[in-house]
Amino acid sequence: MKVLLFLLLPIAACSQNYADLVKLSYAYSFDSKFENTSESTTVNTLEAGLIFPKVINQKYTFISGLNFDFNNLMLYSDTVRTNLYSTTLRVGIVSNFSEKWSCTIVLLPKVASDYSSITSDDFYIGGFAILKKKKSNNLFYRYGLYTSSEAFGMTFTPILGFYFVSPNDKFEADISLPVAANLNYNYGKVSLGFDYFGIERSYNLEPENSLNTYVEQNRWEFAGYLQFNKLYKNVLLRLKLGYAHNEHKVFENGDKVNFKFIAFAFGDDRTRLNPKMNGTLFAKVEFIYRIYFD
Repeated sequence: MKVLLFLLLPIAACSQNYADLVKLSYAYSFDSKFENTSESTTVNTLEAGLIFPKVINQKYTFISGLNFDFNNLMLYSDTVRTNLYSTTLRVGIVSNFSEKWSCTIVLLPKVASDYSSITSDDFYIGGFAILKKKKSNNLFYRYGLYTSSEAFGMTFTPILGFYFVSPNDKFEADISLPVAANLNYNYGKVSLGFDYFGIERSYNLEPENSLNTYVEQNRWEFAGYLQFNKLYKNVLLRLKLGYAHNEHKVFENGDKVNFKFIAFAFGDDRTRLNPKMNGTLFAKVEFIYRIYFD
């Protein structure tokens, strides 16, 4: 669900006068302990996102883009580290129905696995639809649904939220629950903020010892951050420190749930193959390329 961070584009109809076209981040999660063992693992995460909005006319804007993420960690205690990759294409359109209402529909095909060899099992498809209502120049609401096919089955996530900016453009609240939330206050050259971000996705693994498996990733991040607003021209630097719930569950291929609704799994009688992982502190650095409309 990382691509949902870009569902706000374009929203110049509200007081937000910018768009983040490029995001690059690296996160390091400190020792995440395996339950009932003395072993632990660190988690290295690299994420990159590009978005290309193309205005067709006053009513329609075409959206294309690409997201890539890489994770490196131990899936089992006292074993070799595993690389997990995901590449997602983003193709969609924004329709402005009126001064108050607009809709964003985006298709999200992806390839997610350890990339040892690409097969049909590595391909998944998802998408989201977001309806936005402008309440005032400083506030709009959003209502939507995200869905995706995953190795564990279909997942559905309703999205409720809002965007608000104070009249002096200092305080900003950007909420899209249960996916993301961001609060920040602008002091000029720097901003202080707090954000939450939740991920649920899967990766197919290369068969090992005749066993075909996949990883279900569940990660929730809570962090405070310091943002440098004028690092270099349109580039922002964001330094984060917080707590991450790290879960990378391994299951046998074909061992699925009926469907997932938000974080609730229905018909889940799967057998987990690796130990549970505890949450841990993490540090993150983000580079953002931001363009301004004014």
